[in-house]
Amino acid sequence: MIVHPMKKQVTPSFFHRNFFLILCLDIVLLCAAWYCAHLLRFNFEIPLETSVLLTHSLPLIVLIKLVIFYFFDLYRGMWRYTSVSDFFDVFKAAGLSSLIIVTVFLFSQRFASFSRSVFVIDWGLTVFFIVGIRGCIRLFWGSRSGEGETPWTRFFRFARLGHREEGDAKNLLIVGAGDGGEMIYREIQTNARLRYRVVGFVDDDPGKQGRKILGVPVAGGIDELRELTEKLKAHEILIAIPSVSGARMREIVSRCEASGVPFKTVPGMGELINGKVTVKAIRDVAYRDLLGREVIRLEEDRIGAYLKNARVMVTGGGGSIGSELCRQICRFHPAGIILFEQAESPLYEIDLELRSNFPYVDVVSVLGDIQDRRQLSWAFSMHRPDVVFHAAAYKHVPMMETHPWKAVKNNIFGTRNVMEAAGEHHVERFVLVSTDKAVRPVNVMGATKRVAELLNESQSACGDLKTKFMAVRFGNVVGSVGSVVPLFRKQIEKGGPVTVTHPEMTRYFMTIPEACQLILQAGAMGEGGEIFILDMGTPVRIEDMARDLIRLSGFEPDVDIRIEYVGLRPGEKLYEELITEGEGIVQTPHEKIMVLRGTPCDPGLLNGKIDKLDALAREQDADGIRSMLKEIVPEYRPMRPKG
Repeated sequence: MIVHPMKKQVTPSFFHRNFFLILCLDIVLLCAAWYCAHLLRFNFEIPLETSVLLTHSLPLIVLIKLVIFYFFDLYRGMWRYTSVSDFFDVFKAAGLSSLIIVTVFLFSQRFASFSRSVFVIDWGLTVFFIVGIRGCIRLFWGSRSGEGETPWTRFFRFARLGHREEGDAKNLLIVGAGDGGEMIYREIQTNARLRYRVVGFVDDDPGKQGRKILGVPVAGGIDELRELTEKLKAHEILIAIPSVSGARMREIVSRCEASGVPFKTVPGMGELINGKVTVKAIRDVAYRDLLGREVIRLEEDRIGAYLKNARVMVTGGGGSIGSELCRQICRFHPAGIILFEQAESPLYEIDLELRSNFPYVDVVSVLGDIQDRRQLSWAFSMHRPDVVFHAAAYKHVPMMETHPWKAVKNNIFGTRNVMEAAGEHHVERFVLVSTDKAVRPVNVMGATKRVAELLNESQSACGDLKTKFMAVRFGNVVGSVGSVVPLFRKQIEKGGPVTVTHPEMTRYFMTIPEACQLILQAGAMGEGGEIFILDMGTPVRIEDMARDLIRLSGFEPDVDIRIEYVGLRPGEKLYEELITEGEGIVQTPHEKIMVLRGTPCDPGLLNGKIDKLDALAREQDADGIRSMLKEIVPEYRPMRPKG
């Protein structure tokens, strides 16, 4: 047999040095257990006859136990990563081997000259010795060793029970003595690279205060955070309550700020793709944490039914919503995901991320423009998507007011191109990502998105298409491109002022992961022709948002950073809506999703007006575009840009 010179032979686990070390150690321990069982039974004075039987039976005893241990896979595990389940395997293997030994001696010798209690004692000592040595190995390797440590330095660290010098690690105070805090503490204890020492937990639950979690005390309540920080000499605070409400989060942040030490948080459960709280997820407190959105209940069976093993295309896959949609979709094990994006750098970044985090998904990137019909047709023919999420759109309101023809070409004709390609290639589901700005629009962006919704409804009305067309309408997402939050942060970094358009302006906000999860949920519920409305909660005053962001940055509003009112920008209105007049709202089985079933307009009439809109866009006739949009969307009230 010829072996490729560049390939390494995989050595079976039984020929590794560690296997022989553990095997030899187990043989010694099993011999010791059998011998000590006799010592204990006979008060350390073993009779001569029993001593002879002990010696003669020892090889058989050890052999039986080693064989049973082998079948319980006790020599395949990496004992530095041992867990409670491994200890249960030892318990079961020792019990079964003792039962077999008793059976052998019962039928072969009728327990002649053997004390029955010896077998019980031997079983207990076997469990004690085997579990003990593996537990010591686990502690030895997990005793907060650093990179480059030799086995001897690790041994001395282990002998000192993981003690660190005072300046070697930062003292960390964890807010939240629940599952999230406990998981973070465990990872800090076992991760050699993390330079933290957990000095205490803080929790408002009286039943937890005064008790200990893995040896670390729950020192008090959140109201005592400042005093506890000083008492425990904490260098940092970590907020480890993934499901905390917005109001409670504001209070905790206020207490952390008063303590005068840096603080960070664990993201909400909606942001954790795999639902697992880890140290890698720790980040600075952001405004989205103050929103306190509830954890989304996803009907994962329904979502998996249409995404698992399907080929899914996401247009605008490099954008804020599109990229998060891709991450959420990959959780459901699609056969492949097609990223259709016109911006090169964002496409490259999300492509690398998905390939790294979801190696089981076939990731295909298409650098293309939805306005190019031929390119779209090629992409659909080549990759044959089963589901399409259309997130590509121009969303910046003031920019679209000054370039209305761009909004028309991209948001209307680009959307129509994707819809027609989906219908021609028999896509099963088409989900249009829409916006609350399509409701009684006062700007070009909102009007073009409303036209896209009408196109979506007209496509669904075509009886010869097998594709189910639906739309999902929601408000602003915190942190998305074009969101007010990045703008405010830049202004704060420059020292202000922070510009707010109007003191009474309000907007609906949700986090990007929450929006994407609800889009996937709505996609599972649609039968064609629906507009799904996401529960946006309570609208937020933009002025309050600005003040919260200033405080999160460590400043005081109107003292360190000034707030300045600049008036409404072109195309803006004080309040956003989610439902327009004449739309009948219906509750769905999901508490955060409602559905609208409007009356589909005549496709022929709609297409005729859109053809006229196409001619106006080619001529870049801004006034003509607004007039035609008004004709298509009667509730549109255009606001002309200044200048």
